[in-house]
Amino acid sequence: MERKEFLRSLGASAAFAVVFPCLGGCSSDGEDLETFPVPEGVDFTIDLTSAEAAPLATNGGFIRQNFVVVARNLEGELVAASQICSHQQTEEVRFITENGGIFFCSTHGSRFDQDGTPLNTITNNPLKVFNTELNGDILRIFE
Repeated sequence: MERKEFLRSLGASAAFAVVFPCLGGCSSDGEDLETFPVPEGVDFTIDLTSAEAAPLATNGGFIRQNFVVVARNLEGELVAASQICSHQQTEEVRFITENGGIFFCSTHGSRFDQDGTPLNTITNNPLKVFNTELNGDILRIFE
């Protein structure tokens, strides 16, 4: 029996009851996500001796400031990328220590190399990365 025939045999109310739960799952996104613009004109400093910067003392640690994720990668280098994911502009990008240290968005699982290159097929759009410059205990993050 063809799907159309089957649904017709059920009647309108039964067909609606069967099909309705699928409508949300079959939509393109169906989510009500809060979105944010990718940071532009980034240029700020972080005092690495401050309490807020304490996670950066450890390889793999990160902080979020001004919609930027600042991390000390597993090699001890300071790296920075947009906290706003290039997939759907949610603010869920973090630094995780998997695969040698990557940027990860928990909204849909987008994964990015430290240079912003997408590592899975969720998005083809690179993550914006920023320059870092260390002068004593002052870290500058800029474009």
